[in-house]
Amino acid sequence: MAYNWNWDVFLQPTATGDDTYLGWMFYGFKMTIALSLSSWLIALAVGAVVGVLRTVPNRGLSGLATAYVEVFRNIPLLVQLFLWYFVMPELLPLAWGDALKQTNPILQQFFAAMLCLALFTSARVAEQVRSGINSLPPGQKNAGLAMGFTLPQTYRFVLLPMAVRLIVPPLTSEFLNIFKNSAVCSTIGLLELAAQGRQLVDYTAQPYESFIAVTLAYLLINVVVMFGMRWLEERVRVPGYIGGK
Repeated sequence: MAYNWNWDVFLQPTATGDDTYLGWMFYGFKMTIALSLSSWLIALAVGAVVGVLRTVPNRGLSGLATAYVEVFRNIPLLVQLFLWYFVMPELLPLAWGDALKQTNPILQQFFAAMLCLALFTSARVAEQVRSGINSLPPGQKNAGLAMGFTLPQTYRFVLLPMAVRLIVPPLTSEFLNIFKNSAVCSTIGLLELAAQGRQLVDYTAQPYESFIAVTLAYLLINVVVMFGMRWLEERVRVPGYIGGK
């Protein structure tokens, strides 16, 4: 197959004349990083709360948390994205919905994508937190209560500090997944890394260069996350438990 390789295409001005194609790719890279990190912070916070609620003795709270996990974990990500972007503005009060529709389209896309990724991932994080808490010996909870701690204090000072250390490896997988899942957000028009790669192909007809660059960018993200999480795992591991020495 005769293919005209042209790596200089990244340095050429775009068809709109406002940047280079490398600038387009860098913009998509920054958008992916911003979207994924903001979604991850929300997912961690919400997932931790829901995961804890799944283990409390109150059946009502536990049932609500279970329902949350089942809904957000079992509806496909793409369907949830469309619901947040197209359906949710129509369900809000008229004034709120109109205000949202009149905001900057990029902000609309980013906000919908961020909420979708965050809540979808939070259900998976909640399961990791629940598993981490349930893996601890029952004596730890009983000891905390025997020392005079309330149940919330027992979770805060005894159970969660241990459980979080145990679930760092599975959380690493979820952290990596959120970067990869961000590529789905291009379906609502958000120009993240994968979308910019496709746009470059449309304007330059150089698919190999474009998607090799996109692949290398995702690999760079994954390598940085893996090394960062391995460093964190080494710092927080507990001797005598999984991964401990």
